Amino acid sequence: MPAVQFAQDRGIATLTLDTPENRNALSARLVGELAEHLTAVAADDGVRAVVLTHTGTTFCAGADLKEQTGEGGPQEGTRRVVALMRQIVELPKPVIARLDGHVRAGGIGLVGACDIAVARRGVSFALTEVRLGLAAAMISLTILPRMTERAASRYLLTGEVFDADAAVAAGLLTAAVDDLDAEIAQLCDNLRLCSPQGLAEAKPLTTRIVRDEFEQRAEAMQQLSARLFASDEAREGMTAFLQKRPPRWVT
Repeated sequence: MPAVQFAQDRGIATLTLDTPENRNALSARLVGELAEHLTAVAADDGVRAVVLTHTGTTFCAGADLKEQTGEGGPQEGTRRVVALMRQIVELPKPVIARLDGHVRAGGIGLVGACDIAVARRGVSFALTEVRLGLAAAMISLTILPRMTERAASRYLLTGEVFDADAAVAAGLLTAAVDDLDAEIAQLCDNLRLCSPQGLAEAKPLTTRIVRDEFEQRAEAMQQLSARLFASDEAREGMTAFLQKRPPRWVT
């Protein structure tokens, strides 16, 4: 079974993360398949825009911790995720995040890379890296340009859970709604009224700051993330999470 499902309807491509058994974590397989689909839709003149969504109760839980603690280490994983976020940002077509499930850690980085992000009320968010001995290094490239400074300080430093309305106030979401399907349908209908050339030329105007972040900081953030993932403290944090126990530093 594929990790990412593809569908197309009237110019809108829908990419569905479909590994609910691991909460759609950013495994090598899922990231690879998603990147392949994005490459295909970028070259498809019949696609006007992309909706990125999911199966299960979680949109994306972030890094696949089993892969990070296994053979091969974190270096390649961090490179893949940075490249995927950049691909979404630089895609010459709008990408809408449709969130009907919870979002954690690296999953928020994907949301930040999207042009429009809509969540159902009841969905929750958390930048949990700091509780695992890590930092939201890679995903800072897409989320810090969008978040208010006060919100970024609070949520990156505490790792606490916050709701969809708080995510709107923080700048991470475009909207929090009760009828998610109706909102996404309206957005797609609006995009169908737009010319491909108009969309391709308008998007870079809205992503300039995020693209500058990748140019200036991507390599440093990738190295920082890989270093933290390989540290003893992070290994303890990830192992504790997988074993469902508090890490040693919790008092």
